[in-house]
Amino acid sequence: MEINERIRDRELRVIDADGTQLGIMSAFEANRLAEEKNLDLVKISPTAVPPVCKIMDYGKFKFDTAKREKDARKNQKISEMKETWLSMTIDTHDLETKAKQTRKFLVAGDKVKVSIRMRGRQQAHADLGVKVMQDFYALLQDVCTMDKRPLTEGRNIIMILLPQK
Repeated sequence: MEINERIRDRELRVIDADGTQLGIMSAFEANRLAEEKNLDLVKISPTAVPPVCKIMDYGKFKFDTAKREKDARKNQKISEMKETWLSMTIDTHDLETKAKQTRKFLVAGDKVKVSIRMRGRQQAHADLGVKVMQDFYALLQDVCTMDKRPLTEGRNIIMILLPQK
């Protein structure tokens, strides 16, 4: 952003600090007006014909802009990927306990990756692991949607759940 003496355009449309338009004038005149008010001349719209400049306190403008950006970042919700591990031989009560914890993650707005690691002979019966995953999803169906269906990837079965909006 160009300020004060760095502005070298022949003609400028100048806006005063209070928002009133002062009209079209030379860069020298606009700088002189800004100096009289102990403020800066800042080029707001360089692509306009003629370019638009505003008389303002540039330090305060930069501070306010940085503060607005910081507030916007602070109010942004960054969703995390939480993970829940299940077992192919999990009992119904244990499945309900895991579902209760996963429900907390989903209500808080986080994605959840549900995984099962198959060991030994379990790999021959991956369909049983997929059934466990479907039972788990059935317990949480009211608070989530399935982003990725249960898929066997090597020794793992993975499913991803998204919170409902």
